[in-house]
Amino acid sequence: MPSLPATRHFFLVAASVTLFSEPAWALEPFATPSPDAPAAAPAVPEAAPAPADVPPPPANAPVPGAVQKPDPYSLPFQLRPVMAVTALRSDTSFASYQNALAQSGFAVVSELAAAYRVKGTGSGPAAGLAPLVKLTIVNDSPPGTATGGFAFVNPVLGASYSLILGSGFRANASLCFTIPVGMGGGNAPDKGELDARTVGPVVRAGMENGLFAVNDIAVLPGLDLAYVEHRFTAQIEGTVGQLWRVRGAAQDPDSAKTVFTSGFHAGYFLADFLSIGAELRYERWINAPSVVKQHKPGTSLDLLSMGVGPRLHFKLAPGIWIRPGIAYTRGFDHPMTSSANDNIVQLDVPVVF
Repeated sequence: MPSLPATRHFFLVAASVTLFSEPAWALEPFATPSPDAPAAAPAVPEAAPAPADVPPPPANAPVPGAVQKPDPYSLPFQLRPVMAVTALRSDTSFASYQNALAQSGFAVVSELAAAYRVKGTGSGPAAGLAPLVKLTIVNDSPPGTATGGFAFVNPVLGASYSLILGSGFRANASLCFTIPVGMGGGNAPDKGELDARTVGPVVRAGMENGLFAVNDIAVLPGLDLAYVEHRFTAQIEGTVGQLWRVRGAAQDPDSAKTVFTSGFHAGYFLADFLSIGAELRYERWINAPSVVKQHKPGTSLDLLSMGVGPRLHFKLAPGIWIRPGIAYTRGFDHPMTSSANDNIVQLDVPVVF
């Protein structure tokens, strides 16, 4: 066994060999350059070569971190909006029509609707919960000596919920009900009010029967599905209206009625400020009123109609848009066919906040 001094001598020699055999990069920070030596140029790191198998990004690729402009949505004329927004909407339909003697009449249905998008209820732009209210009036000036009049019909309360499904698809579920306080109802209605609220459904192409059934309370669940991409919108809709009579049994023998309404809307933006839209609408009674079952004049079991027209889009102020549109509607079934010669023009002015 080696003695302690010999062992100590061995470690000192080993440490000296390790120190002076260290590689040059370990000692460079402590080296003192010669005064006459030229200054060394700073090292420039070489750029890493791009992988040869990675293709360049496409010219229209989104820039990381940049806010992408959403595809514009073509707002339908009579179908429900699939977007959840805060908005005020004035929607008026003007109808000229004829009786069996080819005498002309004129009717107007005007609606004012308000919706409010509840913040924090949806994921993504224009998604979430939107309660709504709608008030409607109708005025009729019938041909000949028939009695015309004015009526405030059933208000509508409800809400819709909009979802973003991805890949350009959106969905909207709606549940509304009417309040049976409209004019022209009860057991002894005013003749002018009765006339006005009877003409109203035809002016709206059969899509809003619950509003004009003033003796009934109506529950209106509905679904919409839309594709919004590349400046194009395609939307389908289905709604069931279940009506229960709450007054006016002497005038209305039906305690319950059921109607189904549906529609298809297609729209395209020709420019940022201009879109064109067309929609096909279909209404059919599932449990029809007695007057429809008896094929009384001015009634129909189903009704097919089409509307088409342009819509403008302008920004009024930061975050406020106005989207006025005008559409022409014709029917393909009685009572909107040639015998009545209905010509309907709709003026729709939504203001979106």
